Amino acid sequence: MRPDGRPHVTPHLGVWLHGGLYFCTGPAERKAKNLSRNPLCAVTTGRNSLDGLDVVVEGAAASVSDGDDRQLVDEAFELKYGSQFTAPEGTWFGLGDAIRGGDALVYRVTPSTVFGFAKGDQYSQTRFRFS
Repeated sequence: MRPDGRPHVTPHLGVWLHGGLYFCTGPAERKAKNLSRNPLCAVTTGRNSLDGLDVVVEGAAASVSDGDDRQLVDEAFELKYGSQFTAPEGTWFGLGDAIRGGDALVYRVTPSTVFGFAKGDQYSQTRFRFS
């Protein structure tokens, strides 16, 4: 439980940093258990509307344990999610401490293939394979 009485739930946030997609999860989450058995994964992101861009990143996830790397990921989350991440009333307040302290598992997906799906007036799709 958080100090304010709200339950602590590890969110599924992502950030692109240094050529990889970083995300975090809790050690008891199904995602962490699956990745411990097989690091190959697909991560999706998008919008719940019929416009914008949906992205799928396929690759291998590796655990991030280095303190300096975890600090960079925390800073990237803070920059991307702002007060939702840093303010005491923010949705993900406290996650930065969990990332830096090692209580939240952090993974880096090195992409092998990325798919983009544009929605709106002009629908389109593309694929990029990394060598």
